[in-house]
Amino acid sequence: MAEPRSPEHRTTPMRRTRLALQGWLLSVRDMLTSAGPVLLLAAGLLVGAYVWLDPQPPRSVTLATGPAGSAYAEFGQRYAQALKQDGIRVELLHTDGPAASLQALRDGDADVAFVRGGSSQAGDADAANNNDADAGIMSLGALFYEPLWVFYRPGAVNVASAKGGSAKAPAQAPVKAPAPDVRLTSLTQLQGLRINLDQPGSGVPELMQRLLQANGLGPDTFTASNLPPDAATEALLAGQIDALVLMTAPESPAVQRLLRQSGVALADLPQADALARRFPFLQTVTLPRGMVDLARDLPPDDIGLLTTTTALLTHEDTHPALRQLFAQTAQKLHGGAGWFNGVRDFPNTRTSELPVSPEGDRAINGTPPFWQRHLPFWASNLLERMWLVIGGLIVLLLPLSRVVPPLYTYRVRQRVFRWYARLRAVEARLDEGETNASELLDELDELDRVASQITVPLAHADELYALRNNIEGARRRLLARRDQAPAFVS
Repeated sequence: MAEPRSPEHRTTPMRRTRLALQGWLLSVRDMLTSAGPVLLLAAGLLVGAYVWLDPQPPRSVTLATGPAGSAYAEFGQRYAQALKQDGIRVELLHTDGPAASLQALRDGDADVAFVRGGSSQAGDADAANNNDADAGIMSLGALFYEPLWVFYRPGAVNVASAKGGSAKAPAQAPVKAPAPDVRLTSLTQLQGLRINLDQPGSGVPELMQRLLQANGLGPDTFTASNLPPDAATEALLAGQIDALVLMTAPESPAVQRLLRQSGVALADLPQADALARRFPFLQTVTLPRGMVDLARDLPPDDIGLLTTTTALLTHEDTHPALRQLFAQTAQKLHGGAGWFNGVRDFPNTRTSELPVSPEGDRAINGTPPFWQRHLPFWASNLLERMWLVIGGLIVLLLPLSRVVPPLYTYRVRQRVFRWYARLRAVEARLDEGETNASELLDELDELDRVASQITVPLAHADELYALRNNIEGARRRLLARRDQAPAFVS
């Protein structure tokens, strides 16, 4: 009858849990050790690709917005608020106007800039645009229309110019005072007036000189001034100037004020189509009747205006993730309907004078990947920049991963098989008969004790039990040999 096991040999729940945990930890260690070289290779390649690709953008970016208080400055604030949610700080750089903003982009003082169409034109338009394109300046898309607003005091318009004649009457004819409330329908009617052409750097003085020259008016046929929009508005209302010219978005505070001001009219230009043909960067739009104020029916008629488009320009050195973020933000801020456009007319790539960056084209004309719609900016950007590397690593590691299971199996089996060398040495000494049987039995007992403490996964338990069976077989042979020894000697 078998003797009951002593308490120290009983398997308690705690001991079973400890053994199970020990086995699991050993399996994890074996797996990590076997897969270690492959994991280290993958980690090294990922780190190298991360450093080379530099997927995460700088945390600050400079946006050239134009004069403080302008529509550009207002849009700059909106961009700053939108990008702040993604952890990007937008520093607003106020300039004298679109031409100055473009120059800041050329000089590297700004990463992104609002630039009006035609601002780069210094003589040959194509040559200027080609020079900017060669310098790495690109567009993220056209954002909105920026009409040419010509506000005037109707009582100051020259009657003779309105009839198509000369503003200078013959010497023998009496000079007539300007008739009140004469509508300005041609740029030739500006002859002899005091006109504010906006500030230098805004691009408006150069543009108006070209338009007036096309209408036969030279610099000596009118009196020009270059006051900022707010000061020019006050001067027009005070009668100190007869007309002012602005080229800005409808959201401009000066435009909003003058459109609702009594005693001030907005010029309707029937020749706008002809001027747009002469100057390709210009287009024509119509300010619909009642668009400003339906209740007051402002304006009382449709008004034809010349316009250009304002684009969001950037430089090729600007981080691609920032270009993508600005293009996506432009979709949100400028995609609605406006005074001169319908929903989703802007941003667009149709009116860009410079090459459109891949990020701008993808944001405007493509469909954003699903990860951009569901992941935060940093995660989607990381995946966007690294997916080729990750895909290449998967392709590379698939064949390498085939060596992991054999390495794992070898490591686990080695834990068992290394004791066979000791067992074989005991059997060799047993066969030679040179060692005392008691010493060999003690060594086999020690070997069995060690084998009983070996922990292997269940999938390899048969190899452990095979070792213990072989140890037991050697013990039986040794005992049988010892029992037969006296009879053999006798």
